[in-house]
Amino acid sequence: MKQKSYDVIIIGAGASGLFCAFKAAERGREVLLLDHQSSPGQKITVSGGGRCNFTNMELDVSNYISQNPAFCFSALKRFSQFDCIRFFESLDLPYEERKLGQLFCTVSAEEIVKKLVDLCEQHKVEILLDCRIAQLQKHDMFSLQTNNGELKAESVVIATGGLSYKNLGASDFGMMVAKRFGINTIATQPALVPLTFNEMHANIFKMLSGISMSALLTVGKESFRDDLLFTHKGLSGPAILQVSSYVKKNSSIIINVLPDIDLFVYLKKNKADSPKAQLKTILAQLLPKRFVQLMCDNYIQSRCMQEYSDNMLQQITEQLQCWELKPTGNRGYGVAEATCGGVDTHELSSKTFESKKVAGLYFIGEVIDVTGQLGGYNLQWAWSSGYCCGQFV
Repeated sequence: MKQKSYDVIIIGAGASGLFCAFKAAERGREVLLLDHQSSPGQKITVSGGGRCNFTNMELDVSNYISQNPAFCFSALKRFSQFDCIRFFESLDLPYEERKLGQLFCTVSAEEIVKKLVDLCEQHKVEILLDCRIAQLQKHDMFSLQTNNGELKAESVVIATGGLSYKNLGASDFGMMVAKRFGINTIATQPALVPLTFNEMHANIFKMLSGISMSALLTVGKESFRDDLLFTHKGLSGPAILQVSSYVKKNSSIIINVLPDIDLFVYLKKNKADSPKAQLKTILAQLLPKRFVQLMCDNYIQSRCMQEYSDNMLQQITEQLQCWELKPTGNRGYGVAEATCGGVDTHELSSKTFESKKVAGLYFIGEVIDVTGQLGGYNLQWAWSSGYCCGQFV
């Protein structure tokens, strides 16, 4: 490819990049959208189990983690979940609402990518795939040295995402660009990721592998009610993925495996009604038998109900409704669904997403220090940030 100049080059053909591209092109901007992968929107295609959890009806700024919590308010207001729904309806993409306000497409997520690519092509966005960037500089214009030759633009948008989904080509390119131009970054860590535990707990969880149950998990001031899954490598499931984003060094997770009942009252009643029944028999009416057996083997001694004092029943209640565990780590970026940290939002305009230090350089999507909870919040952030940036770039 010969040297060519554009109004805008968008690096990263994921959710935010695709959205930003056709929005900028709608304004008559000459846009090049490039990606180092061989096909666009790969992360979209695997989201929501291939059905794409594209937004959430209950969306609020409190669903996002950032060193600058107010930053995301403007974009989420200008392109809200309701705007997103109307957009999907305009593309004839059918959807359904599932638990906790999550909206999923009822067609393949690949269909969403196809529709977004079609919009880009309709607005004459040039899409360049398998494009690797060796160098990005700015003089009068931005200059990109690539395997397709030199590319130039008045503006550059970094939409390269976070470090999660490495098998789909995730990289630290966006962070490196920020550092190259003297823009501050917030240290990253895996988010929405399964957690690991010490050897004793790991062995117990291994024996419980495959068991899933609804539970209430709390870390610090954050609580989540969802499914908890025991695995060969630790704990997973939506509830664990949610709390993982808030786990710090030496954090404890409090697990309530019976959040819908007053267990102490329940046990006292069974002691009165069935004094000779074994504790494990009573608990097995509420919880999976294998879980009950392991808990009785490792944490709670099973006896006849009549042998327990009120104080002992209270201790059993606390064990099951205030089960405290300390993670030793997590499964890493390879299985994480998102990345905490990224480009410091104090360095960006919340209206345009332009760098305050480098005119014409923009950052959108997951590369920024804005991380959503599980449930469609991260894709909504991609759409919102892409939409807003596309109005100005």
